[in-house]
Amino acid sequence: MTSPVQATSEPQPGLFARLSAEALGSMFIVVVAVGVGIFSNPGGAPVPVALAAGLTVTVAMLAFGHVSGGHFNPAITLGNLVAGRIRAIAAVAYLAAQIVGSIAGAALVYFVVTTVPVLTNARAAFDVVAPGFGEHAPAQTQMAGVLMVEILGSALLVAVFLGATAGRRAVPAVAPFAVGLAMVVLLQLGQVLGNLPFNPARATAQAFFSSPWAIEGLWLFWVAPLMGAALAGLVFRGFQGLTAANGAGTTDEQADAADGVHDEFDTDQDVTVEAAETADAKVQDTSPGKNTVSPAPAPAAAADDARDFFDGKKG
Repeated sequence: MTSPVQATSEPQPGLFARLSAEALGSMFIVVVAVGVGIFSNPGGAPVPVALAAGLTVTVAMLAFGHVSGGHFNPAITLGNLVAGRIRAIAAVAYLAAQIVGSIAGAALVYFVVTTVPVLTNARAAFDVVAPGFGEHAPAQTQMAGVLMVEILGSALLVAVFLGATAGRRAVPAVAPFAVGLAMVVLLQLGQVLGNLPFNPARATAQAFFSSPWAIEGLWLFWVAPLMGAALAGLVFRGFQGLTAANGAGTTDEQADAADGVHDEFDTDQDVTVEAAETADAKVQDTSPGKNTVSPAPAPAAAADDARDFFDGKKG
């Protein structure tokens, strides 16, 4: 007796697991970036800090990317939101987790600093790595310059993330290195100009334990990177629309490759339910006197592993 095709899917990580992954990854990044910055010379030698922070982003994405998508940065989350790859409520939850994780990481570093006898003022130590402009920037960079670099740098970072993690040709093992290397080169510029982190959550965590001037100027390190992220998300969405339009009449696989709209909190149930319903419609009654129809063909191939990996559908 013929039976309908049974479609199955791998279980998707729950909301708590995803937010925990975002918080842990954000904490890891802040601990390394801030810790290396305090115990080195980010203004005179930006390479160690930039390299440490970039490698940490890569490691965090490799470790937690399959759970949450590996954002660890409100700018990247906003870019995914504007690009249509995450819902607004999910984006807000991710942002909260990133801030909590970043502040926890900065608190751990602050505690370590208080145990170092030669560092008599922990807040002054955090001032060395806190983002700022004007007299509070290592190069005395004025607000307009810092604003422009933060917008441009964040837009490039988000563009790299979106480009490296979307489409059927994306490779899960390569995307973390692309994003991490992008962070390295951007931080080498940003550290000299004004300790620019291109990450609002990290900027908030550092300012929280620094002198009052860091909190007063924190608005810039939210407005600028989010502007850049929104710009990158809009451009990416436009490219996706153009690709879809140019792909009219192409094969289903090419059309799927052009579709980068995915939501981190969506499940694979849409695919499996559709496959089961299609099978039910095609499999007719096999009782005597009735015409029989051969079993429905197997459902389409599973969604691309690379795209699902960073969209949080594999874990």
